[in-house]
Amino acid sequence: MEFELKDTRSGFGAGLLELGRSNPNVVGLCADLTGSLKMDAFEKEFPERFFQIGIAEANMMGIAAGMTIGGKIPFTGTFANFSTGRVYDQIRQSIAYSGKNVKICASHAGITLGEDGATHQILEDIGLMKMLPGMTVINTCDYNQTKQATIAIAQYKGPVYLRFGRPKVPNFTSNEPFKIGKAIKLKDGDDVSIFSTGHTVWEALEASRELKKHNINCDIINITTIKPLDEEAVLKSINKTKCAVTTEEHQILGGLGGSIAQLTSKNLPVPLEFVGVNDSFGESGKPMDLMKKYKIDRDSIFKAAMQVIKKKG
Repeated sequence: MEFELKDTRSGFGAGLLELGRSNPNVVGLCADLTGSLKMDAFEKEFPERFFQIGIAEANMMGIAAGMTIGGKIPFTGTFANFSTGRVYDQIRQSIAYSGKNVKICASHAGITLGEDGATHQILEDIGLMKMLPGMTVINTCDYNQTKQATIAIAQYKGPVYLRFGRPKVPNFTSNEPFKIGKAIKLKDGDDVSIFSTGHTVWEALEASRELKKHNINCDIINITTIKPLDEEAVLKSINKTKCAVTTEEHQILGGLGGSIAQLTSKNLPVPLEFVGVNDSFGESGKPMDLMKKYKIDRDSIFKAAMQVIKKKG
């Protein structure tokens, strides 16, 4: 089945515009990347509720924190690198520590940012943000899911990090309301669990089609919310398959894989394989070429699944 290719950042833009029309307390702040974040439609329709801060991301976080005191629901927008690494102190002190209702929305995450290269391709942001007490961390896989997640976080009280990306990817999920903290079963199987997030979810589905040719049935779980993790869904899956692969466009250290390993080691130890970037920075290149080089593509997921099945014996 063919799916339309759409960028996840456009899902954020569409969700924000819809929120602007339904919730007068929603405001947008951007750090000189309105077009890249697809916030231009919101700016055009609600100019009095849009604030162009310029290349001053730390200032943007402080302003957003202050706006919540007056009951506003600020959505900040810039690249993931500038939404986390550049402003970590401001997020920690002004937003997370005091539980401010700020929605930190980050595009161009991971190596699929592509040609901008290693300085912009942050691969540590999920780890940084999930360690902050009280911070909800969401990583969406396609346009529909990003749009619905954007709408959902406006109803949630508390700080949120919403991570999405630049490239056009298959838009394969249904347009149903997003449930924070709930994993989504995409495929049922009893040979190996594959826990995927973000752009690697589609790659996991493609890998599962190849694995099926080897009589291997995958239990594929889309981990849309990294924190809080849907522990029940994870444990239910591995209790059935007795082994698992995690996939993410992020450093293996500190990402989804670490959360899954921590959960399973305490409750149900099983063989694990981790598909992610292995202690490396990225580089400039085409998104799909980079996924292949850094071993986070469908072929790498296929190999990891075969390997972990051998481990369980």
